[in-house]
Amino acid sequence: MATTVRRMLTWLGAAALTAVAVLVGPTAAQAATPAWPTLSSGTSGANVTSAQFLLRHHGRTLSVDGYYGSGTVSAVQGFQSANGLTADGIVGPLTWSRLVVTLDVGANNNAVRALQTALNKYGHGLTVDGAWGTATTNAVNSFKASRGLTGGTTVGATTWQWLIGDGQGGGNYRLVIGRSVLPRSEYDDPHHDYPALDLPTWTGVTTYAITAGTISHVGGGCGYGIGISGDDGAYYQYCHLSSRSVAAGSRVSAGQVIGYTGNTGNSTGPHLHLEIRVNGGNRCPQQMLLALYDGASVPAPSALPSSGCTY
Repeated sequence: MATTVRRMLTWLGAAALTAVAVLVGPTAAQAATPAWPTLSSGTSGANVTSAQFLLRHHGRTLSVDGYYGSGTVSAVQGFQSANGLTADGIVGPLTWSRLVVTLDVGANNNAVRALQTALNKYGHGLTVDGAWGTATTNAVNSFKASRGLTGGTTVGATTWQWLIGDGQGGGNYRLVIGRSVLPRSEYDDPHHDYPALDLPTWTGVTTYAITAGTISHVGGGCGYGIGISGDDGAYYQYCHLSSRSVAAGSRVSAGQVIGYTGNTGNSTGPHLHLEIRVNGGNRCPQQMLLALYDGASVPAPSALPSSGCTY
């Protein structure tokens, strides 16, 4: 773990060391706003659903099913043409910036459905009915406070970018922390003695379920730990959290908030320890996490190597 901590301090830079020593938890202002994800034919998930609702809000006719099929491609192309964009049928940063609209309490439309869908990625459990009521207000306030976002209850472009871009991944999987928290180089680092991955963070970084499954609480040397018995048949173990936000036995979806990073258990510095097990055997998580970071096709857990990721 000492090597991991040294990597973390090197990455932060000498000028930031004093600040890191003082901080007990992160704020969103300390991290870069996450990048807009790129959506194209064949992708699926909550971000696609939000994009489909936003397209409907702008008058496009299409099914809202969370899958980026030919109907969504056509709707995107029509929206792009109407807004002076290249009609390539791909939702990238420029298209997202035109799709999102400013919302506030009392709104009732498809854009609110897109917002509610996006908030549900983070475990808010809202009814996606398009009516901005008390539950949606509470969810927006909670989300914005957790990331240090200002502007009251108003959901503008920056809040949308955090909602859509943070915790992003592909298909049925999501990154375990926000993409903006660490550089890509941290995701391919070997673990010190067995197949696993240590991601150096400060205490309090929001941690997400990598995939859908059932929660168990893990203790011992893992500290405040969480296990996810994934619907894909694999087991995912998170260790050293500062707190857990899901109950043992509960169900979670990919990208749902499950806790916050820390330094509990057998740990010499704040970090997130992740293990992936298939039929009881540990697999190297690096290829899966790199694919999620890159927005590439995610390998099946059973296809991950069982060696070669230690030093």
